[in-house]
Amino acid sequence: MSRSSASRANRRGELPPDPEPLPSPALDSHTHLDIVVGERPAHGAGDEGWPDDEAVGAEIAAAAAVGIPRLVQVGVDVPSSRWSAGLADRHPQVLAAVAIHPNEAGDGRADDDALAEIDRLAALPRVRAIGETGLDRFRTGPEGWAAQEASFRAHIRIAKEHGLALVIHDRDAHEEILAVLEDEGAPEHTVFHCFSGDVAFAKACVERGYVLSFAGTLTFANAGYLREAAALTPADQLLVETDAPFLTPVPYRGRPNASRLVPHTVRALAEATGIELAPLCEALTSTALRVFGTWGE
Repeated sequence: MSRSSASRANRRGELPPDPEPLPSPALDSHTHLDIVVGERPAHGAGDEGWPDDEAVGAEIAAAAAVGIPRLVQVGVDVPSSRWSAGLADRHPQVLAAVAIHPNEAGDGRADDDALAEIDRLAALPRVRAIGETGLDRFRTGPEGWAAQEASFRAHIRIAKEHGLALVIHDRDAHEEILAVLEDEGAPEHTVFHCFSGDVAFAKACVERGYVLSFAGTLTFANAGYLREAAALTPADQLLVETDAPFLTPVPYRGRPNASRLVPHTVRALAEATGIELAPLCEALTSTALRVFGTWGE
């Protein structure tokens, strides 16, 4: 399934109701508001056709109303990265991450011009992370792996040059990603977006000082291995996210996801880690501020 097809599939169905607000503010460390609100323009459409600020502002306000006042909007190609940076500049509740997604890189879209634009965007004050970048051995076949790795290495260098966090997309590539990080030298703040590994991989990441960000998959019935991984992760190496509109948490799996649904995952994380809900929210916020800097409220 292409990413545009996936975006349509994950926006079908009735929107879930708002959850009970959290007792203390937390955040969504990884969302795609452009898909939540509308459809990304097709490749080659440039910077036109993106969602308007009124619709996006409503999503931001809905998240804040349930205790999620801080969001990180993530780009996956040059147009969405430009849009993400612009959105963060207009909305104090939003910071931006910019990158060429590994599947895009595997399709040959991480050329010199694209990487130069990511480097330019990385210098903007509201851009606080390079991502999502990494390796994906599931959607990209072997013919695209070399291009993926070259792009990943370039993004690591951009993150370090600008002193920004690195947000990693890791699909079926745990050991390969660790090897590249060891070879290049990881940035000070390295986040595994939508952490998908088992306990052994979580230990390897924690030992290296990486931050593990858990999505709605943590709530799935078959995800005991993720709950075990979360349980061994120190509170100051934890983040939470939606990857909206994807990976909607239980009890609304299969329906459209949004940042306002983060409380479901935060409550599952509290149960998995044994940390009381309010202190966990405070820890998640503290980690986010350390990794991404202040939102400027």
